[in-house]
Amino acid sequence: MLVNLQTIMEYAQNNKIAIGAFNVCNWESATSIVEGAERCNRPVIIQYASGHSPFMSIEDATMIMLYVAKKAKVPVCVNYDHGRSFELVMKAIRLGYTSVMIDASSKSYEENLEITKEVVKVAHSVGVGVEGEIGHILSHVKGISADTINPEDEYTHPDVAKKFIEESGVDALAIAFGTAHGLYLKKPVLDLDRISRIKEVKDFPYVMHGGSGLSKEEFQVAIKNGIRKINYYTYMSLAAGMAVKKSFEGQKPDEKVFFHDITKTAKEATEKNIEKAIKTFALEI
Repeated sequence: MLVNLQTIMEYAQNNKIAIGAFNVCNWESATSIVEGAERCNRPVIIQYASGHSPFMSIEDATMIMLYVAKKAKVPVCVNYDHGRSFELVMKAIRLGYTSVMIDASSKSYEENLEITKEVVKVAHSVGVGVEGEIGHILSHVKGISADTINPEDEYTHPDVAKKFIEESGVDALAIAFGTAHGLYLKKPVLDLDRISRIKEVKDFPYVMHGGSGLSKEEFQVAIKNGIRKINYYTYMSLAAGMAVKKSFEGQKPDEKVFFHDITKTAKEATEKNIEKAIKTFALEI
């Protein structure tokens, strides 16, 4: 069942849980995510980011995501993740996405607000939800960590979040509190209390980026403090890759390997990882 971001976030707010937003880079990942959500009987968000273009074009990814979403037995939102420009986000809307993220967080507050407002105006006119971002999500890939920045300068300030939500009209807001994109090189230092402080100022669907790699307890504290959408990809992909690697252990050099067996192994591992994540985000385990 294809739905927009507003529908998914309303469900999360009403149930005080978080919805997993899992990135799609091929057919197997798309079907694994939706099938995992169906087994858990929970809504889900499937999304595409430009970083996946070496594996699959946005056009092909969109066709796959819309196809599996429409067939699904649970509500599925199709989101364009980390749209870096107005033009890219408009392309996603034309392709059929039911949610878009406009990420202008690297710009000044005024520029971020202006671009986000324009996206909201167009998106809402056709029933598409919008996620914005305030603060800077860390990135191990770019070498930006909690050791290299001042949290008060880079993390989301409660009053700024409230102001941005009310002025932009977004349906969800990504906030910065110490998580990072990519593999964690060391244990992250999270400011989970910051989520509570932001929620106290404005009760709203807040989003965690860089969600992979945290403990169950960290996830669930973040959710109880106000997180309603969790972006999760890196460790899901790693689980699949490591399962494939393990399947070759003890294999003879001349033993035959078939591609369909590799994808089957990866898909099974992905589904298990997704089911565990969805249950964690729903505070079930």
